[in-house]
Amino acid sequence: MTGEQSSTAFPVPAPRGACPFDPPPRYVHALRSAPVTRVRLWDGTSCWLVTGHKEVREVLRDRRFSADRTRPGFPFLSRSRAALADPSFLWTDDPRHARLRRMVTADFTYRRAESMRPWIQELTDTLLDRMTQQAQPADLVTALALPLSLRVICRLLGVPHDDHALITEHSGTLFDTRSTPETVRETEEKLLAHLTALVEGKRAAGDGGILGRLVAAGDLSPAEIASMGRLLLVTGHEPSTHMITLSVLALLLHPEQLGRLRADPSTVPQAVEELLRYLTVLHGGVPRTATVDIVVGEELIAAGEGVLCMLNTANRDETVFPAADTLDTDRDARAHIAFGYGTHACLGRYLARVELDVVLRTLLHRLPRLRLAGPAEDLRFREEMAVYGAHRLPIAW
Repeated sequence: MTGEQSSTAFPVPAPRGACPFDPPPRYVHALRSAPVTRVRLWDGTSCWLVTGHKEVREVLRDRRFSADRTRPGFPFLSRSRAALADPSFLWTDDPRHARLRRMVTADFTYRRAESMRPWIQELTDTLLDRMTQQAQPADLVTALALPLSLRVICRLLGVPHDDHALITEHSGTLFDTRSTPETVRETEEKLLAHLTALVEGKRAAGDGGILGRLVAAGDLSPAEIASMGRLLLVTGHEPSTHMITLSVLALLLHPEQLGRLRADPSTVPQAVEELLRYLTVLHGGVPRTATVDIVVGEELIAAGEGVLCMLNTANRDETVFPAADTLDTDRDARAHIAFGYGTHACLGRYLARVELDVVLRTLLHRLPRLRLAGPAEDLRFREEMAVYGAHRLPIAW
């Protein structure tokens, strides 16, 4: 066994170091020690921590590692995550995972995402109009990043945007590692009940959204459709919100990189890939359970043992990305795995890229004097949340 299991619980997520964009020092130390090490979690159980790029890809593409959270040995990241019922296809294996995922795959293709670009551009311009007509400074999170990503996924699903308060409450509770099990269950039940009622209403008056189409297909029960809707709502706006926020912050704190994009906006798509690599907002790890004995790296992972795949350290692996701790928008970063890897890779990866691309291009064009409104040292980051980001981002222009 490489490395020693700590006598104290390994924190997931762990505290950040001096640079808010770098993975936690505990994770970086694990990566530099060995790409596969054994750690002890909050509940006293042990699991394997996989930090290397090659090794994370191996685990996530190997179907002998199960995503089924009901399996013994599955590594839960916190007490709040263990309390979550979450029957969605995200936490199932094939063939059920493949069958349910195929029902919505067509809604998240590259072509579908690009077809939404004009509408996303219009929405971005509308939100920026509203923001710039108000007094400075503004909070980029509440003025642009959150309403944009939330409206996009609501439109796709056919969920009224008026439900935004309930959706954001649920997301905040779900992703907060400090939430009590009771709060998690209550919030989850509230949103599922709301979505089930919404789905029932679409039986009489369908629409062009994903939920309405699933109702019309008749293959799933209202509760199953509501569960799928809940998954897509939460994963469809939380990561995008905080990728937008952190990307803008990272560029503002790296003015030479921002200057390159202003000089040549055609390089924005390449910069998007580098920002996805450099920031990797899903910082808590992707859990799996071995179904048979499997060797990963130099370690034998026994059947029934849990595994945590750390996307953020994989994206800072120097063997794949030289000078990995440097933000370089000229880098070809397409080998990153910010959206996961394998059959469970994020459905919304093309849509998230379009949103980030549109926002960056628009800010570069419309706000040439965009700057932080206050010291960067005063910013508070979402270290306690499963999706990393900044709680607020005060900006001026």
